[in-house]
Amino acid sequence: MSLVEQIARADERGLAVSGLACLDRCVPLLGGDDEVLRPLWASLAQTAPAGDWAQRLEQARGALDAAADDADEAVALARRMLAGAPAERSAAGWREWADDCSVAALRIHRMLDGAADDSALAGARREGRPEGLSPLLAAELRRQLTVLELLAAHGPAGLRKALEVSTEGRRVLRAVVSRRNRRDT
Repeated sequence: MSLVEQIARADERGLAVSGLACLDRCVPLLGGDDEVLRPLWASLAQTAPAGDWAQRLEQARGALDAAADDADEAVALARRMLAGAPAERSAAGWREWADDCSVAALRIHRMLDGAADDSALAGARREGRPEGLSPLLAAELRRQLTVLELLAAHGPAGLRKALEVSTEGRRVLRAVVSRRNRRDT
């Protein structure tokens, strides 16, 4: 099943996790540490009061607010992912956010991998196949698919595995960002 189809079929939790996982993998661009989004993950793991998500989201936004330079297009995309996170728990809001985060995360990985344009992204999302994509971009597409598959197959029990997939992706992106920063200085 393609990434677009999986997002269209995902339940509220799957959509929230999908968006959060994309954002989590891009946190290195915002200068955040590995724990900055942990409270949001915890909010999705439990049946917390609706305001709990909103409060934790504001804390994350505050922690990441001044951390990075908006002049970089990849950083600006990551900031938009964070800014676009819905404060209210609703399937419609989370579906739009998950879709936007999916596209933004793929674009970020494409830029960091040095690919020239976004022309292959729409087809890759519709078909769900990484063939012909740059290595970093193909890995991000696979991670997005895996997160949605885990939540669809295991419900709330898939959250821990989804976090592990996201953590792996964050480590990869952190290494890429570090290498890029060393090269640019």
